[in-house]
Amino acid sequence: MSKQDDLLRVIAGIRRAIPELHGVMIASTDGLSLAHDFPEAEAENMAAMAAVALGLGQRITDRAHLGGLMETVARGDYGYLVVYGAGESAVLVMSGPINSNLGLMRIEARAASAQISQVLK
Repeated sequence: MSKQDDLLRVIAGIRRAIPELHGVMIASTDGLSLAHDFPEAEAENMAAMAAVALGLGQRITDRAHLGGLMETVARGDYGYLVVYGAGESAVLVMSGPINSNLGLMRIEARAASAQISQVLK
């Protein structure tokens, strides 16, 4: 099994738990897609935006003395894009509709982040 297969399995687990999501991505902190189920045309831009969102979120929490970054949430009229740190070198991105259950997303993200960290060691 390859690392990408293992990462795709993590994504599949998230999708089973939260089927209403529009997409899930695991990207490097440099903004490169490692595994995803977004449309290919969106993947490159989504990975880059996730890395920027993570970096900005880390900067904000640091400067505001909020502790370590847990998540960055963007909410629009039609849904959410949530970015979670996933170990030292990766980010986990979930995109969902406006009625997404953010609590469930957080629970799944914690478990998935631990799995992602193990895969990318």
